[in-house]
Amino acid sequence: MEKLFDGEFRLMEVLWETGPVNSTRLAALCREKLGWSKSTVYTVLRRLCQKGAAQNQDATVTPLLTRDQIVREQGEELARRAGGAAPFLTAFLSSRRLTEQEALELKALIDRSMGEE
Repeated sequence: MEKLFDGEFRLMEVLWETGPVNSTRLAALCREKLGWSKSTVYTVLRRLCQKGAAQNQDATVTPLLTRDQIVREQGEELARRAGGAAPFLTAFLSSRRLTEQEALELKALIDRSMGEE
């Protein structure tokens, strides 16, 4: 899947909140939530459909990918560019402090990925 740009991801967030939605209603929701014009919504939606992330059939717009699928694919691309998961995580975490909850979640994820849980 092609990388989603910020605006495309924001439109997907609206779709994930609503599920299948009439395209006219989607334009209204994006006007309320994002301040976008109808033409902007349809331009971004067309790009999402071309990338296979959404479908617009009979004026009903449906997300075809979940948030997890998109984040996973884009995260894998970032890790690849960084030279692997460890350099990626080092770069990402070096400028911030984890909360206790984040550290526990990260530890559980590492344990699961190593088959220790």
